[in-house]
Amino acid sequence: MSFPEFAAPERARRVLCAGIAVFDHVYQMDAFPPPGSKTRAKNYVAVSGGCAGNAAIALARLGGIAALTAPLGDPDADPVGQQILDYLATQDVDCSLSVRVKGATSPISAIIVDGAGERLIVNHRDERLSAARLADPAKLARETDAILADNRFAEFVLPLCHAAREANKPCVLDGDRPTEASSLLLRACSHLVFAADGLRATAQCDDLGEALHRIARETDSFIAVTDNANGTYWLDDGKVRHMPTYRVNAIDTLGAGDTFHGAFVLALAEGHNEVDAISFSTAAAAIKCERFGGVLGAPHRQEVLDFLAKNS
Repeated sequence: MSFPEFAAPERARRVLCAGIAVFDHVYQMDAFPPPGSKTRAKNYVAVSGGCAGNAAIALARLGGIAALTAPLGDPDADPVGQQILDYLATQDVDCSLSVRVKGATSPISAIIVDGAGERLIVNHRDERLSAARLADPAKLARETDAILADNRFAEFVLPLCHAAREANKPCVLDGDRPTEASSLLLRACSHLVFAADGLRATAQCDDLGEALHRIARETDSFIAVTDNANGTYWLDDGKVRHMPTYRVNAIDTLGAGDTFHGAFVLALAEGHNEVDAISFSTAAAAIKCERFGGVLGAPHRQEVLDFLAKNS
């Protein structure tokens, strides 16, 4: 079986990812080390990370034209910010729209991935980055086919999300962390895709189906939630639908959710409906989980097409 509906379009779509970019130091170990111990890692990689940064890399690999705008540290005193920009440039991500903040340092993380593919993350994010603002969100929205925003810097991305809705462009919110149920972000974005923990905390409800319904009372946006190996749930005319994930040998789940979001927004930008976009994104995220190195494991489009043909 072939999947021509997911073949690359004649015109590549441009997607602007807005939010957080991080420089990640990723260590692979058989198990998380006990407190106070010294442990040698079996593998190591230094890679750009963060929700928006990872998603930009993922969608670029899938054939999209990826751009990133993110608050980063002082260009005169923060070498980490330049490391992030240099790395993203090697991954075909346009970072010319990123905002540098005087006196601030860029986000940085140390990450341990264990033998089951689970991760432990220690992150530092300078609160001064929250002061960053975009100069002309309306112009940015007009010049792109879709927007993906995470909620790490809500006040930074909100004007861009409003501008995307006004321009009738798809605008996807990556609900990676808890968001106030009454947040303007929930109403500004056309699509909300939560991580399970983020949805539970936002809706203050453990049951994901009920949590989806609670958020639906606050917004008319399309609402979905990814629940790791349990697949994706979403609301369809008030009913909870479910798409299972693929059973793979998960080596590293770091960046899988960001790969999902990047694939999802790209599929929407290419004109696919939400269910097809979830199918495409589920396959892309499954492939990523089979590879160590965070978003370095994100697949190219032909790999996703081959995976779908083999597993459907």
